[in-house]
Amino acid sequence: MKFPKILFFLFLFPIITGATLHKFYVSTTKIEYVKEKRSIQIITKIFIDDIEDVLQQRYDPDISLASHKENAEDVAFLEKYILQKFRLAVNGKPVTLQYIGREYETDIVKIYLEVTGVAQLKTLEIENQVLLDMFDDQQNIIHLKTSEKRRSIVLDKDNPKGVLNFD
Repeated sequence: MKFPKILFFLFLFPIITGATLHKFYVSTTKIEYVKEKRSIQIITKIFIDDIEDVLQQRYDPDISLASHKENAEDVAFLEKYILQKFRLAVNGKPVTLQYIGREYETDIVKIYLEVTGVAQLKTLEIENQVLLDMFDDQQNIIHLKTSEKRRSIVLDKDNPKGVLNFD
């Protein structure tokens, strides 16, 4: 029995095209200003394999997140890296981020941060260099929400900082 040409191409096409696909490197960050709580609440989502790669390269090749091998030192390296690579300035003044914690969802780590004591939000300067030192085509997408406005920006290696105005 002859193998029809159409079936051959249907089988071969995904193999050929799959070999040329390139992985998309992206993180997403949701920032919400909660005026009543005088707080900026931040959730950053990063692919676990990407953040593991950078942590292994920077700190320890045995780092393992979201597995039975994960230990307190691995979590400490994750916190250290995030706090070095993600910075905010509120109304022109740098602020201290509080690392709240992290949780895992399938292949993503969600990192929770907060800034307290923010009575008014006029400008927010965001610097997000997460994974930019590992992947040249990394994009860090930022979504900001206040009670009145929503804004989004994309930060990358050429433009790792952005300023959002609310006046």
